[in-house]
Amino acid sequence: MTDITLFHNPRCGTSRNVLALIRHAGLEPSVVEYLKTPPDREEIRALAVATGQPLRMLLREKEAVFTELGLGDPALGDDTLLDAIERHPVLLNRPIVVTPLGTALCRPSEAVLALLPVGPLPPFTKEDGELIHDDGCRRSPAR
Repeated sequence: MTDITLFHNPRCGTSRNVLALIRHAGLEPSVVEYLKTPPDREEIRALAVATGQPLRMLLREKEAVFTELGLGDPALGDDTLLDAIERHPVLLNRPIVVTPLGTALCRPSEAVLALLPVGPLPPFTKEDGELIHDDGCRRSPAR
């Protein structure tokens, strides 16, 4: 059994497509509905580190609370951003996927393919009808 975790919002089409792609690969992830059970600040920090991206890259800028809190200010440090995500989990962008091949914010949804320890997969049709072809390229295992 492959250990895969999906930080998921079932109301998000991209997140639903990622879940469907993982299942299309014959894998069943551990699904964390992060709006119901938000990760704590250290887990959020660890996710950002694992992606290799600054924490700011995991923020969902389209949320009204992002603007209300002035989170677009580049002078704000990680502690301020973590405080905001803790208070408003909707600010955490999704879907974030953790597999033995790495961790990534999977936008667009087909970005998850690089993290799946199987493949190549047969074509997959997203919710909107777009056909996804898997080239079989995968990341090297995470260390």
